[in-house]
Amino acid sequence: MRPEISAQGPESHPDGLPLVSVRDLRTYYSIRGTFIDRLAGREAGIVRAVDDVSLDIRRGEVLGLVGESGSGKTTLGRTLLGLVRPTSGSIEFDGREISRLPERQWRPLRRQMQVVFQDPHASLNPAMTIEQAVGHPLQIHGLVRDREQMRLRVIEVLEHCGLAPGADFLAKYPSDLSGGQKQRAVIARAIILNPVLLVADEPVSMLDMSVRAKILELMLALKRDLELTYLYITHDLATARFFCDRIAIMYLGKIVEVGPADAIYADPKHPYTQALLRAIPEPDPERAVPRDLPRGEVPDAALPPLGCPFHPRCSRAFEPCGWESRDLRELLESRWARAAGAAGVEEEQAVVGDLGVLDRPTPEVRLAAPHGRSPAEIVALLERIRSEDPEEPFWRGIDRITAADTRVELDFHMPRQPQLERVGEVDVACHLYDAPPAAT
Repeated sequence: MRPEISAQGPESHPDGLPLVSVRDLRTYYSIRGTFIDRLAGREAGIVRAVDDVSLDIRRGEVLGLVGESGSGKTTLGRTLLGLVRPTSGSIEFDGREISRLPERQWRPLRRQMQVVFQDPHASLNPAMTIEQAVGHPLQIHGLVRDREQMRLRVIEVLEHCGLAPGADFLAKYPSDLSGGQKQRAVIARAIILNPVLLVADEPVSMLDMSVRAKILELMLALKRDLELTYLYITHDLATARFFCDRIAIMYLGKIVEVGPADAIYADPKHPYTQALLRAIPEPDPERAVPRDLPRGEVPDAALPPLGCPFHPRCSRAFEPCGWESRDLRELLESRWARAAGAAGVEEEQAVVGDLGVLDRPTPEVRLAAPHGRSPAEIVALLERIRSEDPEEPFWRGIDRITAADTRVELDFHMPRQPQLERVGEVDVACHLYDAPPAAT
């Protein structure tokens, strides 16, 4: 067991290097199309699960990775552990590049990097006793001479994880344990190799509320006792505030804000972070909390928005955020869905015609007027929609609307990908904080 670290914060490495350093990491999944496509070996596209992520995990800290389902959090954690191969980019662990290691060289690293998965019921083999399940890593890595040595070590870690007396649990099966006890056994199995880094993927989300705080307190105690470093993956900013030293907010494969937990909660910079904080339930029924949650749903990671990935849902989006053809389709279809059955909806649909041309993401739209309609009618409709809701962020992104001979030409301001920039105590990827252009 490693000695206890100082309570003043993460311990520094003599050379000042972070424990984990990720640069320009991308992890993409191929999408197979039709049966004919698969026979021909053609791909229907890619899912950008992790898309150009750079971050550091310091020794002895808890870094929270927070975002909605589908944001890429779990894929990032699995990529760091070598369970998923990255498409490109660099991962350094303790100063060593590991992103391209062959599998046989990963075996020694497994002792230093472990994982606690979300579902404790699925993490334990129902046919194995707790002694077998928790002690199995010792056998895999050849760290015990005989069963008695393994038994003593299993008892030790079980008791360290709150399952005491440990000998009483050795012959039990997972079905004999409660959800909280199962997760304690899973954590015991993860620490039995004395790792340095523990990736905790939603470790309390499937547990009863009554035991969540106890599991988090256990993990903090293990961090102090064993000098552990955590990557804590969660969708819950409430538990992240209790547990994490720093927080990285992830949206659609990208890190959009990262900084000290206190700074993130006190003054969130990115509109997505602000929305996540507003979504935290308020336990006091007497307090009215304005929600103002983002509209719509998380976009498809196979065809992410141009520019800032959050712009279609952001109430503060403006010119450079990445407006495109699909945003026009969403605007029109949402309008018609809200007014379904009302007079004039069918007329508007007839004026615009087929919207299929808007499915391909592009910063310019060339919309042909339907037979019997003129481009001027489409422009007049768009201007009328604008006048009815001039504060709609979509209109800020338009550079030009013109009626040509047979079509409407609509150009958006050119999209730009926001980059992480330092703003106060945090780094944030948002055009709201872009530095003004240098004087010429």
